[in-house]
Amino acid sequence: MFADRARIFIRAGKGGDGHVSFRREKYVPDGGPDGGDGGKGGDVIFVVDEGLNTLTDFRHITKYRAQDGEPGGKRNCHGANGADVVLKVPEGTVIMDAESGKVIADMSGENKRQIVLRGGRGGKGNQHYATATMQVPKYAQPGQPAQELEVLLELKVIADVGLVGFPNVGKSTFLSRVTNAQPKIANYHFTTLSPNLGVVDTENGGFVIADIPGLIEGASEGVGLGHEFLRHIERTRVIIHIVDAASTEGRDPIDDIYKINKELEAYNPEIAARPQVIAANKIDCIYTEDGEESPIDKLKAEFEPKGIQVYPISAVSGQGVRELLFHVKELLDSCPQEPVVFEQEFFPEDMLIGENLPYTVEQSPENPTIFVVEGPKIEKMLGYTNLDSEKGFAFFQKFLKEGGILEELEKAGIQEGDTVRMYGFDFDYYK
Repeated sequence: MFADRARIFIRAGKGGDGHVSFRREKYVPDGGPDGGDGGKGGDVIFVVDEGLNTLTDFRHITKYRAQDGEPGGKRNCHGANGADVVLKVPEGTVIMDAESGKVIADMSGENKRQIVLRGGRGGKGNQHYATATMQVPKYAQPGQPAQELEVLLELKVIADVGLVGFPNVGKSTFLSRVTNAQPKIANYHFTTLSPNLGVVDTENGGFVIADIPGLIEGASEGVGLGHEFLRHIERTRVIIHIVDAASTEGRDPIDDIYKINKELEAYNPEIAARPQVIAANKIDCIYTEDGEESPIDKLKAEFEPKGIQVYPISAVSGQGVRELLFHVKELLDSCPQEPVVFEQEFFPEDMLIGENLPYTVEQSPENPTIFVVEGPKIEKMLGYTNLDSEKGFAFFQKFLKEGGILEELEKAGIQEGDTVRMYGFDFDYYK
């Protein structure tokens, strides 16, 4: 069964605890601390697999946990890092926070690999806490706790052109005519229950086309099956609107176009504004009496003044199809080439900012220009943040501001050029 949505639980690995131990060797009765550091927890990583086109695997297994880091050992032995969990998804998969619906990552374009949750940093062994006054430290740092998150996966197919229209207007027949795709075709509604992709080759170039399951009135509000697949036209650059010009089921093709465009507008106005072309299908079934206006003429009179070209075609015989495809390729050439990529809106590390964990801000008694910031909130943040990276340092600055720490420092009397010290990290303070 085709699956384009899945809801899963992911958890990064916990950092291993630091170890408390002391050297115990012959002739060394009072050996110093030698407790090793704990290993880093595994990350949760999403990668694009070109061989996948569905999210079916995530329907069967819904919980994924990276391995915890091993605790440190005696004789300065570092604990092993936890193994990452790597989740393979098809290109075009959008990862969202299940609670807010905000985008975490769009696995398309240049983004082929993304770390969504980072494993916790391992705790330091007691060897790091020996001082001149504390030569027998019996404390080791615990590993950072694991981050966890419930995410929603949505597959939004990557195609240049999307076929839209009411059920049973001939979209699948058209796709089988112009590509090598072999969609299921039958004379009843909702034959297509999944998007079908095909590659069109023309003399002036090729493009990818997607047959979207038939929309109906109210689809944008969740009525019918069409709503389930509206997401698949979000990346398309041109829309082919297929209508039954012969009205074989008694519907008015002009009214059908307005209704479908209304649904597109309600779902996403940006989609409705993209270039469209009307494929007036089933012309081999049109019968008009003498003096009666052709339905093709009616369609052209209604939409061509609005800049939407109408092409009479027969998906069965192939009549008019070549001309339509050439026009579509011209529209694509005139459209921006940049693929639609959804920007990140939700940053898992931001959850650290909102956590109500304690911290302290104190002026160093030895040096009044040094301000020491410590506590579980700070320790946890440092455990998940790579300060050497540009992105990590940007989050660090955001954390200080939105977490209220900068405000506390200013209340404590910090001045420009003073030093902020956090668990071995020193930073100069500037407004």
